[in-house]
Amino acid sequence: MGRLFGTDGARGVAITELTCETAMQIGRAAALVLTKEANHKAKIIIGKDTRISGDILESALIAGICSVGADAHILGVVPTPAVAMLVKKYNADAGVMISASHNSVEFNGIKLFSGSGFKLSDEIENEIEELILDKPEEMNKQLCEGSEVGHIYCEKDAVWDYIRYVMKTVDVDFKGIKVCLDCANGSASVCAQRIFEGLGAKCVMINDKPDGTNINENCGSTHMESLKRAVVENKCNVGLAFDGDADRCLAVDENGELIDGDKLLAVFSKFMKAEGTLASNTCVVTVMTNLGFFKFAKANGIVATTTKVGDRYVLEEMQAGGYNIGGEQSGHIILLDHANTGDGELTGTKLLSIMTKTGKKASELAACMECYPQILVNVKITSDKKGMWEKCKEVTDAIKMYEEKLGDEGRILVRESGTEPLVRVMIEGKRTGIITEYAYKIAELIENMQI
Repeated sequence: MGRLFGTDGARGVAITELTCETAMQIGRAAALVLTKEANHKAKIIIGKDTRISGDILESALIAGICSVGADAHILGVVPTPAVAMLVKKYNADAGVMISASHNSVEFNGIKLFSGSGFKLSDEIENEIEELILDKPEEMNKQLCEGSEVGHIYCEKDAVWDYIRYVMKTVDVDFKGIKVCLDCANGSASVCAQRIFEGLGAKCVMINDKPDGTNINENCGSTHMESLKRAVVENKCNVGLAFDGDADRCLAVDENGELIDGDKLLAVFSKFMKAEGTLASNTCVVTVMTNLGFFKFAKANGIVATTTKVGDRYVLEEMQAGGYNIGGEQSGHIILLDHANTGDGELTGTKLLSIMTKTGKKASELAACMECYPQILVNVKITSDKKGMWEKCKEVTDAIKMYEEKLGDEGRILVRESGTEPLVRVMIEGKRTGIITEYAYKIAELIENMQI
């Protein structure tokens, strides 16, 4: 797998890339690094999404954790933000989520949280990685035996503890709102309906029957077509789509039109500014954020602070600046007054709360921001081509040429994914035909580049 941790934990094809041995080593190293200051028997909680490989990797993680004397507390199937919340509620030293988020079923991943409920910094992840890759003998010296090994416990109330927490963040009744919920056959399947019906909404459920193999399969926040149809056919007021581990949320208005993460951030930050709750009148976004958001922000007196792609970097900027909202176009939205990480269901309740309080339709709220046409082309790359596009003169010269042609009317962003073997080519501009042509020409050059 090369470097273990990307922009959102360790991730790869389960069993063959993200192996059982790797999972056990991550459990062991994480337990040692994250609990080294503990003066008590360490406690680590573990959650997972619905993919079939989750049970196998969970067992390996538990073996690693308990082998160095820490106790493992199993949460079962829960959203990623539930792990972030419950690590504090259960007074744990660390939390682990087994999920590959929006990826297809063959992938899986391991996300780590500190005892404060935040994802780990690059420095801490590097320390864990160094122990696994460079100092395995040091790690093996700390193996336990006899009565010193860790215990395994099951937390039977984990799902309900999370549901109650999300519901307590809402101060209005959703009675009169009909919402369609696309659970991506993932973690949201265990709690989304209970949350929204508990708050008074009428729910139409789709893709909420996970079988271990259908997670994210033509559904959820990466495949919005079925939600768009369901909202219109069932005459819903709004639709919400989550990803596999429910830390993302995208929406669909009553007409079946997409409300992406950028528009949700615009709706939320505008409402929060009007309420006087938008910290420093600032919203943190990424370099992938649509140009239309920056135009919206300027028109509404909101500061848009930009980071590189990755919700961890959005969060770091929020913490550094004392800001309370930020996120990504993909639907990772962090509402720091209530959560330490992106939370899809919390995001959904925020949108329905604003609809209720303003009396406006979802389409009316989303009209506050106009999106620039944006083309995104994903180029699959082999492991030997990672990090190479920036060194290929033919590619960089083409990007420079097209940037000059676009001028002030657009922009080009090329970046490698931190979670998949892809190079992403994104171009924005006023003329869809032109930016599409440029994007595919750059993508073709990357695909055919010679090392």
